Amino acid sequence: MLRVGLTGGIGAGKSEVSRLLAGYGAVVVDADRIAREVVEPGTPGLAAVVEAFGEAVLAPDGTLDRPGLGAVVFADPEKLKVLNGIVHPLVRARSAELEAAAGPGAIVVHDVPLLAENGLAPLYDLVVVVDAAPQTQLARLTALRGMAEDEARARMAAQATREQRLAVATLVIDNDGPREALEPQVRAVWEELTARAAAAAGAAPGTE
Repeated sequence: MLRVGLTGGIGAGKSEVSRLLAGYGAVVVDADRIAREVVEPGTPGLAAVVEAFGEAVLAPDGTLDRPGLGAVVFADPEKLKVLNGIVHPLVRARSAELEAAAGPGAIVVHDVPLLAENGLAPLYDLVVVVDAAPQTQLARLTALRGMAEDEARARMAAQATREQRLAVATLVIDNDGPREALEPQVRAVWEELTARAAAAAGAAPGTE
């Protein structure tokens, strides 16, 4: 199994790269998506959150009221620690299940927004960074996501710098241009990943 960390700054296009890699055959483990799944209605995770914080954190339809819970935990570090103590083990367990189900020859791509910030690069066999200039990120956030410029700048400032992300990169995908320029790069990265996976398995590249 080849374990790949995928990261990039907000607005850099990491989600699109993740989608393309999944289309080529990668098993994508999206930590943010799993964190939502483990607290869906009927799950032990949601039951544990309700036990810890009360039924006030539920929306009328029985789902987790994320904004409401966020307002509670982000104002109180101890409560945030309690929430993380519930959710993080469930996310780790589910990620491990997905890896195990992928099989020994799989290429598992961990989509990790804060990989550089949290010093997680050593956990992976290699790290792919989706790179874009700050001005490109800002333009995408304001034009495509409808963010106010000051909000977009604040979100960018809260993340690692471009230089910090590039410092942990094994492979870099330049996503400063249009989508047509992105897809060939992702394909080239996929070919590199398959070659590395084959080599790691003791087989010649291209004999998967």
